[in-house]
Amino acid sequence: MAERCVGRGEFLINDKYRLMRKIGSGSFGDIYLGVNLLTGEEVAVKMENIYAKHPQLQFEHTVYRILAGAVGIPQAKFVQLFTYYFGFRWYGATRTYWVLVMDLLGPSLEDLFTFCCRRFTMKTVLMLADQMLARIEHVHNKNFIHRDIKPDNFLMGIGRHCNKVYIIDFGLAKRYRDPRSGRHISYKENKNLTGTARYASINAHMGIEQSRRDDLESLGYVLMYFNRGSLPWQGLRGATKRQKYERISEKKISTTVEVLCKGFPSEFGMYLDYCRGLRFEEVPDYMYLRQLFRILFRTLSHQFDYVFDWTILKQRGIVGSSSKTCAPNDEAGGAQDRQAVADTENVNHTGDRDQKDDSSGQANRRKFL
Repeated sequence: MAERCVGRGEFLINDKYRLMRKIGSGSFGDIYLGVNLLTGEEVAVKMENIYAKHPQLQFEHTVYRILAGAVGIPQAKFVQLFTYYFGFRWYGATRTYWVLVMDLLGPSLEDLFTFCCRRFTMKTVLMLADQMLARIEHVHNKNFIHRDIKPDNFLMGIGRHCNKVYIIDFGLAKRYRDPRSGRHISYKENKNLTGTARYASINAHMGIEQSRRDDLESLGYVLMYFNRGSLPWQGLRGATKRQKYERISEKKISTTVEVLCKGFPSEFGMYLDYCRGLRFEEVPDYMYLRQLFRILFRTLSHQFDYVFDWTILKQRGIVGSSSKTCAPNDEAGGAQDRQAVADTENVNHTGDRDQKDDSSGQANRRKFL
């Protein structure tokens, strides 16, 4: 389907969506705020040049289509876009793009973590854990692993869905099980590290093929990040990126679960011990993991009322000068800007699904939205 220019700087996609402004960018393309001309609904429009070195948008759309219909999965549709040079930001050239039109969501958990001055209360962490586990379980039930579990890839909804956690960014996802035969992928070693080093599982650091257990272990690190405010392996430096990632791996391996979770309820240590103890093909007991945190939630006498830390801050109107340094952009799509910003600990690798990683070596590192 074609995209056409109706005036200088104004573009329509399939005569249905108008591109308003760029709200994010990265190595795979740009993200724009769009408007549905029929309904007035704002959408996110993700664009990727069809000649991109590591194209991901077609695969990502396939994953969204398979996951569609469940709670916390954004709706997405796919359109082929032909971009002409006149009236836009490319002059004297014609380019062709794939676009992925998606629900416009609210801020990411990383944005909200910053808004809350980089510390969540136990109540908020446990309410998030329950929803995040449910999202990961759904992805796994549909035969995929995410492979980049991190706060940036979980967004809150908007409007009446503002208390709902959404999981996004399936550019690094991989099918771990054949949907017809039920056959699990084979155990392999010497694999590239795929995902974000800060939250990657120990097995992923060691070059072992990822499976369901790795997504869950990564979530454990995300939860402790929310509890602690940072992880022990943050801020490590190296002469090269590879050396930096090796230092992260060494620190992660040497930091025991007891040390990582010290001062916090034992359930977090139990969670990580369970995930690290899973075998490669083993089916995780998701209900056991959710019950760990649900029982803790009740023990602490909390109410599952969806009143998160940021909800209270916004109700109190704490957006003055004392909190400006840790408040996210509240404009529509402001949080989407940070979706597209590369984490310095991300891995530059996108080809693992089709075995490109097996030939590209360990040095190929980084990943964006």
